[in-house]
Amino acid sequence: MANGEKSSGNFFGGVVREMKRVSWPSRKELTRYTVVVIVTVIIMSLFFWAVDLGISAIVERLVG
Repeated sequence: MANGEKSSGNFFGGVVREMKRVSWPSRKELTRYTVVVIVTVIIMSLFFWAVDLGISAIVERLVG
């Protein structure tokens, strides 16, 4: 076996071992995390929309 094949085999073996040690969230936790992410994205989108609207109004007054 070539040296590159050994190292990639060791790498993927290590990945499999680490994946077995991972603490996966329960369905309830996963749902809660997903809701938090979606709500956060909505809030941030509204914030940046409002900032963009404000900056657009300021630029419009300065230019127009």
